[in-house]
Amino acid sequence: MQTNMTTGRPLTVILRFLLPMFIGNVFQQLYNMADTIIVGRFVGQGALAAVGSTGNIMFLVIGSSIGISAGFTVLTAQRYGADDKKGMRQSVSNAIILAVIAVAVFTGIFLAGMESILRIMNTPDDIFEDAYTYISIICGGLAVTVFNNMFSAFLRAVGNSKVPLFFLVFSACLNIVLDLVLIIEAGMGVAGAAYATVISQFFSAVFCWIYIAKKVPDLIPRRENWRLNTNFAKKQLIVGIPMMLQFAITASGTMVMQAAINLFGSTVIASYTAASKFQMLITQGMLSMGQTMATYTGQNFGRGDLGRIRAGVRAAVLTMIGYSLICALFTVLLMRPAMGLFFSGDTDLDVLMPYAKVYLYICAAFYIPLSFIFIFRNTMQGCGYGLMPMMGGVVELGSRVAMALAAMKLTNYTLAVSCDASAWF
Repeated sequence: MQTNMTTGRPLTVILRFLLPMFIGNVFQQLYNMADTIIVGRFVGQGALAAVGSTGNIMFLVIGSSIGISAGFTVLTAQRYGADDKKGMRQSVSNAIILAVIAVAVFTGIFLAGMESILRIMNTPDDIFEDAYTYISIICGGLAVTVFNNMFSAFLRAVGNSKVPLFFLVFSACLNIVLDLVLIIEAGMGVAGAAYATVISQFFSAVFCWIYIAKKVPDLIPRRENWRLNTNFAKKQLIVGIPMMLQFAITASGTMVMQAAINLFGSTVIASYTAASKFQMLITQGMLSMGQTMATYTGQNFGRGDLGRIRAGVRAAVLTMIGYSLICALFTVLLMRPAMGLFFSGDTDLDVLMPYAKVYLYICAAFYIPLSFIFIFRNTMQGCGYGLMPMMGGVVELGSRVAMALAAMKLTNYTLAVSCDASAWF
C-alpha cells in the first residue's frame, strides 16, 4: 500500500495519491456537516447558530493539531525518500513525544480561555451556553484529534493514502450514527454532537495505530528510540511550529471575521454557517492537493530531486486551475439545495439565501488564489521550510483583520464576508 513518489510521471503519481485523500477529506467534511445538519434539523436554528459561531475556534483547535501533526511527520517522509528506516522510526517516536507535550499545554490553554474567547467574538447571549458547551468538549478531546491526524500522516508520509481513507470513512459513518443516537435519542443537543465527533475520532486513531503496528513495522519505534533525539526534534520543530502557527494565525483571522458576522445576529450566523460548510465541502480537492504535495515534495526532497519537485508543482497548478473553475460552477448551481439540507421544512430559506449568496459568490471569484496557497505552502513545507509559509499566514491575518474591523465599523455584512477572499488574494 506504500507509494514511492520519486519515480513515474509526476501528474499520474500525484493524482493517484490525491484521489483517496480527496475522498477521505470529503467524508471528513460530510461527518462535520452531519453535526450541523442534525443539530439544525432536530435541535433548532439557534443551536445551529451556536455550533456555527464556534466554527472558527474549532478550526483553530483542529487546524493547529493538523499543522503540528503534518509538521512533525515531514521528516518521516524525507527519511522514507532517503530509504533511512532507522531515521523513520526515530522520527515517529520523536513526533509522538513532542505531540504529547503539545497536547498537554494547548488543552489547558484552550479550556482555560474559552469563555473569554467567546465573549471577545461577540457571541450572542441567546446561543452562548450552547456554543460554550460544544467547543469545550471539542477542546477536551484535543489529544484524540492530534493523534488521529498524526497516525494518518505517518501513513501518508510513506505514500499510503488509501488506509487513512478507510479509517476516515469508518469515522464518518460512526460519527453520523452517534449523532443520531446522542442528539435525537438521548436528547443531548449540541453536547451530543461534540461527543460524537470525539468518540468517532478516538476509534479511528486506535484502529489506525493497530494497522501501522501490523502492516508497516518500519514505522514502529524500538525501545532505544523512545528518547527524545534533539537533532530530530530541532528539525521537526522548525517545520512543525510554523505549520501549527500558520493554522493558528489563519484561524485567528477567521475568528475576527466571525466576530464581525456575529454582530448581525443568530439568523445571519446560521446562514453563514451553512454556506461555509458547503464551501468547505466543494473545495476539499484543494486541501487534498496541498497534502499530496507535502508528501510528494518531502519524498523527492529527501532524494535530492529538485527538478522533479518543479515538474510536480507545474502539474498541480494546472490541475487546480481547472478544479477551481468547476468549484465556482458548483457554487452557483448547488447553493440553494445545499442550504436546504441544514434546516427543517418550516425554515424560510428565502430569508437566509441572500446572506449565503453574497458570501459564496465573493469566495467563488477567488478560488484560484486559494488553490495556489495550498500548492505552494505545502511544497515549501515538504522541503522543510517553515518560516515563509507562516509569513503567508501573517499576511492573511492582516487582511482579514483589516476587512473585519472595517465591517464592524461600518456595520457592513458584505465587507464582513469578504475577509476570506481578501486573505486568499
